[in-house]
Amino acid sequence: MLPTLHESRLIAAAKQGNDAFITLIRESLLDAIGGQLDANSLASLNGEQITLLAYLMLRDEVMEGGFIQLIHNGLGPFIFLNPFAKAIRQWGEGQETNTLHAFSKLVYQGRKLFEQYGDELTKPVTDDEFMALYEQFPDFDELDDYFVENEEAITAAIAHYTDEHLDAFITIDKN
Repeated sequence: MLPTLHESRLIAAAKQGNDAFITLIRESLLDAIGGQLDANSLASLNGEQITLLAYLMLRDEVMEGGFIQLIHNGLGPFIFLNPFAKAIRQWGEGQETNTLHAFSKLVYQGRKLFEQYGDELTKPVTDDEFMALYEQFPDFDELDDYFVENEEAITAAIAHYTDEHLDAFITIDKN
């Protein structure tokens, strides 16, 4: 399913920056699937669209509370047990920098930690117990720090790929 966006909206969002550009595409995709990302709606999206939505979900979670929060909130299987890291690595092929290749390595490291600690991180806990998880699982600190320090460059590379392959994400209305 390729939602349609008017060209003028894309241009305006792109002028506002990478975040606005990919957020507009995310909102268009979510609108097209009824705002809910589940098994039924995933089946109506292509791999490129799913990868973009997965990145934005990862970014939002990690920027707010790190990989521990991402896993605790149930996104571990979606991010780590699907070909997300492989898709990101492929998106980086041919780009001038190795930003997406390095990011895919980070996701693979996250997968190892998810496989090691996922059961414990997804148990129901109180707010205080959740906060204590950061002290109990310091292995995630390095991943969190890397992502936060490189988020802008990663998002720029994602936006660049999306722009270069726009027809895989949306249909552009030029009228």
